[in-house]
Amino acid sequence: MSLLRALLVWIVIALLGALAAQLLMSGDPGYVLVRRGGVDYTTTVINAIAMLLGAMVVVWLLVTLILLPFRSWGRYRETKAQSRVGEGLDALHQGHYARAEKLLAQSADENPHYEPAARIAATQAAIGRGDDAGARAHLDKFGDRHPATRAIALAELALLDERPIDALTALDTPAAQPLPPRGLALRADAWAMTGHAAEAYGLLGALRRQNALPEAQLELREIRWAAASLHEAADANVLAERWEALPKHIRTETPVVLAYADRAVALGWNHAALKSLETSLDARWDERVAARYASLEVGDPAHRQSRMERWLNAHPSSPGVMLGLARLHHMQRDWPNSRDYLQRAIDQGAGSDAWVQMGDAYAAEGDDRNARLCYANALRAARNEPVVALSSPPPLAARDDLIEPETRDAHGLPYVHGDAPPHPTDRF
Repeated sequence: MSLLRALLVWIVIALLGALAAQLLMSGDPGYVLVRRGGVDYTTTVINAIAMLLGAMVVVWLLVTLILLPFRSWGRYRETKAQSRVGEGLDALHQGHYARAEKLLAQSADENPHYEPAARIAATQAAIGRGDDAGARAHLDKFGDRHPATRAIALAELALLDERPIDALTALDTPAAQPLPPRGLALRADAWAMTGHAAEAYGLLGALRRQNALPEAQLELREIRWAAASLHEAADANVLAERWEALPKHIRTETPVVLAYADRAVALGWNHAALKSLETSLDARWDERVAARYASLEVGDPAHRQSRMERWLNAHPSSPGVMLGLARLHHMQRDWPNSRDYLQRAIDQGAGSDAWVQMGDAYAAEGDDRNARLCYANALRAARNEPVVALSSPPPLAARDDLIEPETRDAHGLPYVHGDAPPHPTDRF
């Protein structure tokens, strides 16, 4: 159909040319003389133009007929390659990895236009089969073609094997620069995996400008990378610099606050740790932050107790604050108040930590039976098993462990155990 259409176009062009020449030379048709081998050929200009156009049509038609089989074969191969790409992608989606890999590899070899997509899909099919060597072989067939596509695929393969250094090496190939959005996202993930979260955090601006990831995923990565960069701070100066560089709304996120506090305590910067936790809790209450503040044993105990009592008035069901207050009272040997806070924390679901502290409190009072029950309940709570109720402490007069044994001297006079026996002359 295309050949017939082109032939009709050429015929129309020839007729229009002849008609134009007829109109232009109606008064004087002109004269054309062609002499070849002693023979003269004469005609008018109009006829010469018409013959020339006709000869061009004939030549075009002959060339088209000669090339027709080759063009038909090329169109057949392209159609076949398209069909293989479609069938291969469908097979890959359905999980027929071996069939998909075969179809996609054939399509990539037959048609260079489909090579990038087909070869990458064949690589994914090989990965689906668990054939890492086959996946690498598909990528090696790229050669120097499509360097950015090959670099991204190599980086994905390396990250699947938890080889972030190899991923960075592939993405830093000069021929692959500048990296497309997918490459930038992979580079950031690789930096984070190598323990350089600060470098990953620094790529967030470029990732947002290029819309490399959905905003929800970028927000999650921002929090995770910010927390990791604080954990990786080598000294207090670096920690302070990274903390101050974070946006204010990120400094109130729980993972970030906890990371800063943990690293500050590790570096001996106790005041900064407490201050960050207090500021975060004043701005937005979070039970994990409260529990972390309560577990710290640094700073002024009176200040911390005052803070936690004020928070407990505002949040009376906070088990973390109750545990913190119990710990402070335990340090002050105020066992009744400590045990009271612990019981309240257990009622609020504090779990094994509260039971361990309760066991310590009973052990400090000399009640070994309840102490052992508390420690056993701590294990049960950690396993999500039902806990055992504590026994009531016996009356003071019935507790043999608290009654001093009676000791008499050589004359039969009692004296308190631990005191020196009276001298016989002391009686007189």
